[in-house]
Amino acid sequence: MKFNNKLTSAAIAVLALVTTGTSVSADWSHFWHNLHVGYHRNNAWPAPFNEADAMNVVAPFEIMKANGWRMHNTIGHELFRPGDGALMASGNKRVYWIATQSPPSRRTVFVLRGGSERETAARVAAVRDTISRINVSGASTDVQVTDVEPHHSSGAWATKINREWLQNLAAPRLPTSSAGGTPGIAN
Repeated sequence: MKFNNKLTSAAIAVLALVTTGTSVSADWSHFWHNLHVGYHRNNAWPAPFNEADAMNVVAPFEIMKANGWRMHNTIGHELFRPGDGALMASGNKRVYWIATQSPPSRRTVFVLRGGSERETAARVAAVRDTISRINVSGASTDVQVTDVEPHHSSGAWATKINREWLQNLAAPRLPTSSAGGTPGIAN
């Protein structure tokens, strides 16, 4: 009986090894493959990661550029006639510039949302009508509605700031000595 128990235990152990041996060998080759890949990845470092790092550095600036173009290409309240949402002459010129002069990847006109949905729809229709009258080669100009109002100021205020800056600008002077300590041109 004791011999029979040992024989049965040995048979069960062999049977277990035979049935699990195939799955172990598959994991074993997968382990060696991953080890091989990791070895070569470590030896190539940092080259495979330079491009991803560069893209991560540039990404915030790309977002800033897109936001800047969005502000630049936004048609604000002052370019629409109050009430009916029709474009004024300056608005037509602005849409024309965006559709013809801005880079092709940036030819999207952003229309500032009006006081009501009816006014917003009238503004979008007016911009699309103006674009349809422009002969543009290449991709068509897209029109989107935005809630982000561009920062702007009046021309009178900008002129005042510029004039004050010019009045307070120090007069240019040549240095009395050079960086090496020799007398300068002003002496």
